Amino acid sequence: MSVMESLRLWREADRALAEASRRYMRLNESDMRAIRMLMQAQKQGQIITPRDIASEVGISSASTTKLIDRLVAAGHLIRAPHPKDQRSICISVTPETAQAARETIGRQHARRFDAAVAMSSDEREVVIRFLTALAEADEPQGDLTAQ
Repeated sequence: MSVMESLRLWREADRALAEASRRYMRLNESDMRAIRMLMQAQKQGQIITPRDIASEVGISSASTTKLIDRLVAAGHLIRAPHPKDQRSICISVTPETAQAARETIGRQHARRFDAAVAMSSDEREVVIRFLTALAEADEPQGDLTAQ
């Protein structure tokens, strides 16, 4: 099996796992991106506003409002007054949603960790070099719309 074929298989498995997580939590891709971003920000003690979510997910302010309304109604997010700006609100993930996401992500990371631990140190170094080179090769170069 070639390197690129193995990589394709891993990407398919990763996509399938992400889709299963979205179905389990009954969320779409934008919802999941917002929740991941909010959980990471909360972990770092950051305050997140609807504008931050719009920027991360790449949607309009109107779409962000709908996303937040939907996730608040579903019990995934909480709106609260912004502690420093009375004109704004901040958004956070409910403890229940954070716990469900951590459990799902935790199992996924444990399996990936097991796969990495099964390799020798030399094998891990080769994989690290390959993945780093791949990430660098996938960086957009110039205007992607130019012919």
